[in-house]
Amino acid sequence: MDDTTAREELRFFLKDTVRQSVDFFRTAQNLGAPPPPVQKPVPGDAARISLPGPEKWTAVGDLSLREAMERRRSVRQFSNRPFTLEELAFLLWATQGVRGESDPVRTYRTVPSAGCRHPFETYLAVFRVEGLEKGLYRYLPLEHALLPLGHPDRLEEETARAALGQKFAGKGAVTFFWTALPWRTEWRYSEASVKVIALDGGHICQNLYLACEAIGAGTCAIAAYDQDAADRLVGADGKDEFVVYMAPAGKKGDFTTP
Repeated sequence: MDDTTAREELRFFLKDTVRQSVDFFRTAQNLGAPPPPVQKPVPGDAARISLPGPEKWTAVGDLSLREAMERRRSVRQFSNRPFTLEELAFLLWATQGVRGESDPVRTYRTVPSAGCRHPFETYLAVFRVEGLEKGLYRYLPLEHALLPLGHPDRLEEETARAALGQKFAGKGAVTFFWTALPWRTEWRYSEASVKVIALDGGHICQNLYLACEAIGAGTCAIAAYDQDAADRLVGADGKDEFVVYMAPAGKKGDFTTP
């Protein structure tokens, strides 16, 4: 296969041509298959850490949307100041928070998603957040809570290693890992899911950028990472769930931009 052919095949995933070949009458949804859970299941006896909801937030500033957009930068240097639990709760709500009632087929969230499928889970490597031990957590959007996953040794180094040695990935207050569970979208859209899952990931990270500005923090999207190391760190199986995006976030210090 020559380079031109390879490029053309890869560019196929940026187009919506695939939609013309999908028989939408024969998707899993239309064939009567039950919908996948809108949130990854949690053991019934698992400890959960409740997060403060919007009605309790006082730390979120009055920054206008225009100002947030004007100030948005990719931040790679962070101060040592921690996030408060309230600030972390706001960032999680801004990126995957649930608005209104949910049902087995859909959840309405603070970010758009094709067909309201929301095929992502949010994992956190927490380094400096008041009230939380350093460790790994999973966000539970339906409960607006955190599920503790463990406290690995050398978490900063393991996070940087998962980001192909980009040290700033382990230098913020917290690093977001977003995993995709493709079946959530494939259930409705079959082979046409690949492109929209990628687009949905961009919606999430842009909300993180803007929300960080509102609390005097910054972030930097990371799309270059070690797939196996990242999956292993958050406990994803690499087949039905795998990391697709990372982003460290922290209070601003001296920083550089791309």
